[in-house]
Amino acid sequence: MASAENRLIQQLPVEVRRRFLDRCEPFDLVLSAELSVRGQPLTHACFPRTGFISLVIDVDSHPPLEVGMVGRESMLGSELVLGLAKTPWRALVQGAGSSWRIGAEALRNSLVDMPALLDVVQASLLVRLHQQALASACERFHPIGPRLARWLLMSQDRAQSDTFHVTQEFIALMLGVRRVGITMAAGGFQDSGLIEYHRGEVTVLNRTALEAEACSCYVADKQIHAELTAHRH
Repeated sequence: MASAENRLIQQLPVEVRRRFLDRCEPFDLVLSAELSVRGQPLTHACFPRTGFISLVIDVDSHPPLEVGMVGRESMLGSELVLGLAKTPWRALVQGAGSSWRIGAEALRNSLVDMPALLDVVQASLLVRLHQQALASACERFHPIGPRLARWLLMSQDRAQSDTFHVTQEFIALMLGVRRVGITMAAGGFQDSGLIEYHRGEVTVLNRTALEAEACSCYVADKQIHAELTAHRH
């Protein structure tokens, strides 16, 4: 049996995990690929093994805004547990990698057949709801610098590497701010030796210091995940 690096799948009992993976297929997460379209039926769920996905909202004529991030700790498509097939966001691959993929109908059938899978998918959806509420408050009240530090830490966690690819233009879109604000904040982090940025490659040099710069939402986000999934480990 192929090993499952996705943490939700790892939580499943061995036999349930084997049965579920038999219904999945390997699926490459290609950088910038759009995995779901706002208002369109969701055709598949994805369980990242490496790489990560941004959930992006488009509002009127405003630039896109990131409202969530999915890495190996979670899944894309947990809302299928509610029987819904449409999403209010676009899912864009932000970090290339690999995943397990399963069709929407096959997932629904698996949720009926495998109570343990239903349990972890429901927990994943609950975590997302809490984290998106926190993200909304963060975007409204916290300054660019602390938000940027939080976003870099979240990206590093999911990239599973000190170095990952991202452009300042993309960060500005994800945080819903002007690029000049990102340039100034990132420049300050670079001057202080927290990060190194060169041709779209970010390297975190001093994670401890970057955590000190991040807004409280970074720690709160991790606590939400730990508390809502603790009894399932």
